[in-house]
Amino acid sequence: MQKEIATFAGGCFWCMVKPFDQFEGIHRVVSGYTGGHTVNPTYKEVCSNQTGHKEAVQIEFDPELFSYEKLVELFWQQIDPTDAGGQFFDRGDSYTTAIFVHNENQRKIAEASKNRLEASGKFSKPIVTPILDAKEFYPAEEEHQQYYQKNPAHYNRYHVGSGRAGFTDKMWGGNK
Repeated sequence: MQKEIATFAGGCFWCMVKPFDQFEGIHRVVSGYTGGHTVNPTYKEVCSNQTGHKEAVQIEFDPELFSYEKLVELFWQQIDPTDAGGQFFDRGDSYTTAIFVHNENQRKIAEASKNRLEASGKFSKPIVTPILDAKEFYPAEEEHQQYYQKNPAHYNRYHVGSGRAGFTDKMWGGNK
């Protein structure tokens, strides 16, 4: 079994676990914080927008069963890549999007995917999601892990109420 790591910031990490957590070849999806300067930040600190961190998910996967290319394509279908101020209901730097690459192969794949999305004309505004070098990833507190499973009713209300479900359905023809 091969293992690689992918890291994506897509706004609220509660909504970024379930889409990846359901495929063969995905071993683990962890909610956490990355991209900032504070060591081992807390949820409250990250939400204050003082740490430089973004809410993110780190995915451990087997590239033979689920490729990095497929992960990146699935990532785009979870976000509004044209929104530089956050995602949906959640605003601020900690809710902005990014692809954090762990090696040059991931960078090439992510850049090619971003270029294809930009050229597709699917969005009327520019794609602003940056592709950044991966930094230290800090797992979030236990109550944030697998939130969609632990609190399904609240998760579903939030997923719809935040505007994410409607946006992804409109843009991708089905709630991914």
